Amino acid sequence: MKENSQKVINFRNFVFGVEDSLVSTVGLLSGIASASVPKGTIFLTGVILILVEAISMAAGSFLSERSTEDLEAQHEVSPRKSIIGSITMFFSYLIAGIIPLLPYSFLEISLALPLSILFTLIALFVLGLFSAKISHTPILKSAIRMLVIAGIAILVGVIVGKIFNHI
Repeated sequence: MKENSQKVINFRNFVFGVEDSLVSTVGLLSGIASASVPKGTIFLTGVILILVEAISMAAGSFLSERSTEDLEAQHEVSPRKSIIGSITMFFSYLIAGIIPLLPYSFLEISLALPLSILFTLIALFVLGLFSAKISHTPILKSAIRMLVIAGIAILVGVIVGKIFNHI
């Protein structure tokens, strides 16, 4: 039972970390790029976001898991599950954030912006497929759900960037 519980925690942290990193990073980068900010600023902002959020998400995962474990056990329990879950969250967020950031490292903004969005949408679709496969749920439904919900967040980032570019 404990091993299965750890797998659930790791799976939840992995999916959450990858999805949140992809959406947050591409949303921010798209918004900033749409506001006609210099390429170096876009890249630096992305790197800072990914590093700070990876640490923040790992800390949040650890603290929420520990709080839940303490509540369920009503006494102090080993922090091992919480630590492993937070490490999973950290690396899934950190690595996934590279996908939307990468085009800005070697392309002009006019090409990097659409490629960043495209790569992110593809990664989200694949994450939905992977998540469905692991959880034994309808594969296409899960992939499309992931794509649509995350796509809305990306759209908001682009719209906000364009609005503030014209203010």
